Amino acid sequence: MSALLILIIAVVLLALGYVFYGSWLAKQWGVDPNRETPAHTSYDGKDYVPANPAVLMGHHFSSIAGAGPINGPIQAAVFGWVPVFLWCVLGGIFFGAMHDFGALFASIRHNGGSVGEIMKDSMGIKAQRLFIIFALAVLILVIASFTAVVAGTFVSVDPSAATYTANGATAMTSILFIVIAAIFGFFVYRKNAKVGPATIIGIIGIIAIVFIGQEVGLHFSRTFWVLFIAVYVTVASLLPVWILLQPRDYLSSFLLYGMMIIAVVAIIGGSFTGAATMEGPAFYGWKNPAGQPLFPFLFITVACGACSGFHSLISSGTSSKQINNEKDAQIIGYGSMIVESALGVISLIAVMVVWSQTSAGGGDKFLLSAPPTIFAGGIATMFASFAGEGTYATIYNLFTLAVSVFALTSLDSATRLCRYLFAELLTPEGKTHEDLTGAAKFFTTPIVSTLIMVVIGCGMGFMGLSQIWSVFGAANQLLAGVAMLAVCTWLGKIGRNNKMFYFPMVFMLCATITALCFTIINGFKAIAAGAEWGTYFQVIWSIVLVVLAVILAVTAFKTLSEQGKAKKA
Repeated sequence: MSALLILIIAVVLLALGYVFYGSWLAKQWGVDPNRETPAHTSYDGKDYVPANPAVLMGHHFSSIAGAGPINGPIQAAVFGWVPVFLWCVLGGIFFGAMHDFGALFASIRHNGGSVGEIMKDSMGIKAQRLFIIFALAVLILVIASFTAVVAGTFVSVDPSAATYTANGATAMTSILFIVIAAIFGFFVYRKNAKVGPATIIGIIGIIAIVFIGQEVGLHFSRTFWVLFIAVYVTVASLLPVWILLQPRDYLSSFLLYGMMIIAVVAIIGGSFTGAATMEGPAFYGWKNPAGQPLFPFLFITVACGACSGFHSLISSGTSSKQINNEKDAQIIGYGSMIVESALGVISLIAVMVVWSQTSAGGGDKFLLSAPPTIFAGGIATMFASFAGEGTYATIYNLFTLAVSVFALTSLDSATRLCRYLFAELLTPEGKTHEDLTGAAKFFTTPIVSTLIMVVIGCGMGFMGLSQIWSVFGAANQLLAGVAMLAVCTWLGKIGRNNKMFYFPMVFMLCATITALCFTIINGFKAIAAGAEWGTYFQVIWSIVLVVLAVILAVTAFKTLSEQGKAKKA
């Protein structure tokens, strides 16, 4: 099967989804371009700052993308490319993009408040508290997962290893990227430099540091990089958004756009040389080689490529505080997820064209084993097939850099969100941080709450990615179902159409709770056989998430039932 044909079908369907379904949602929910946004009504120069739509699109897209749409579809490819393709496209249009758009819009109407604030409005303060605990548990998994991803793409201590040069180059380039972003933010926000010329200079700088990284790499152990990441995300999450978050995410979005353009060129060029051919199975069967059933594991493994609860936290945590006009909510909320689904399809194509070089396809498991290396290797293989073998290393290094930059973006956004939610959890209704005393005031201090989350999350990052990801995938999708409950009940309260949420939220709740129950049952079996402590972590975390989700779901369905009765009356 031609990879180019697969890509064309995906792009056409996703574009139609944005134009027709996305616009329809905006009308149904009452998006109002004339209504002031929280960035203006609550401006504080730190978190509430109106952003240029292009800059905010860059921040939002970079934050939600992370490593998810690359890791998920590639790991799910063992089910076959057809089911993964269908879920990325249809799931993106009717599940993920609607979820992201709804969370962003609802947060804008709650003064940039979290999903917990939205939930409190329609379901009460108890539901809000339970949601915050649930969200913090998921965010810890986000920090742990992406810490493991970034450290894995940076570590290079063995000069004989195949990844030594590439990983060292990625590390150096990522550090220089942070420096460029800070300089960009200083000149644009403090020296009033025009965004256009600054962007051009910034892009030139990105190209320059890619070549510098290939010549001068950084070579340190995994432990060093985990500690470095912990320090970086702590500092980055405490700084005002204009210093690093907005400019870094904006510039990294061009890296992401450039990466996707190169990938499209690689697929087009590879289609003429025969390199862009789907080698892997179209459909493996109702169970993958590991014996996992397609339902529910396909849907929770693809994760961010189709639907992601983490996106609702970004939408309601940072993006809603920076959006300049409500009319931008569709392109930023719905549009970003559509582009991410396209990235998920590109990731799927990448693994399929080098299927024989992966462990799943019978190849050398040390050649292309981790999702980031499979992704980079697949695109580089197609590109080199028509541009020459000499381009393979450059494309490979560029794509591994992109993965690490996006993961870092998600990391400090997740840490910043933890700070917001931690303060929201411990601050009584009607109070502010200044009103608190004793332990509550201490633990809601930004530096203290941030350090607590970083120590726990990055500490877990020392674990193997497979141990964390198996819980993160289900927890992340479960969060999506819970966030849909919040937006759905709020829309019902204000008398807006919320029926489009009914099937997606029930499906996501059923799929994720089923997956977590599988994890719990298998975990108990492994513990009985003498499993390591990582299995205990999976079981405990899964039980906590299931209990919280069930309580929230029951509360939400009662609320919807009461709303239905009131409407009839």
